[in-house]
Amino acid sequence: LGWLVAVAIGIAGGTLIGLSSRIRDYVDPIVQFLRAIPPPALIPLFIVLLGIGDGMKVTMIVFGVVWPILLNTIDGVRSVDQLQLDTGRAYRVGQRDRLLRIVLPSAMPKVFAGLRVSLSIAVILMVVSEMIATINGVGFSIVQAQRSFRLLDMWAGILLLGILGFSLNAALGVVEKRVLRWHRGAMGSREA
Repeated sequence: LGWLVAVAIGIAGGTLIGLSSRIRDYVDPIVQFLRAIPPPALIPLFIVLLGIGDGMKVTMIVFGVVWPILLNTIDGVRSVDQLQLDTGRAYRVGQRDRLLRIVLPSAMPKVFAGLRVSLSIAVILMVVSEMIATINGVGFSIVQAQRSFRLLDMWAGILLLGILGFSLNAALGVVEKRVLRWHRGAMGSREA
């Protein structure tokens, strides 16, 4: 859930910031400052504000993973070929259609790079939040097994996390291939 919320915030915010140099100039120092803060360092603040429930875990994951998505989306939107935008304007393509048919598709390869990085960070932050500030979850189970010298249970939890990370990455890869099918075809025709 935290990753999905971060995806929505990162893509929407990154698109808005990427399209407007004025907004980018205002928010860049704030973004650079906030992304430099390690999310686990904010666990005490999140506990005070949200308690030790799922809300705290989701908020920490959102805070930690939104930055790669946001920055890659900004970069992707800013790198859209100006010729494509000019062609859209010449053919009087509306602003909404330009966004949906030119800007976002052109930015998607970089957006997916941010999604891939953020997915692994989300799994790490999920485990960290469960190890420190909760009474359930895989991270909590691993710590409890370690403290009571149940090594088999501890390694089973670690193996489960590896399978979870691999499965999530594979699922994202399938979505990426489907969404960026046009991009792979275009790159193949350039090389030929």
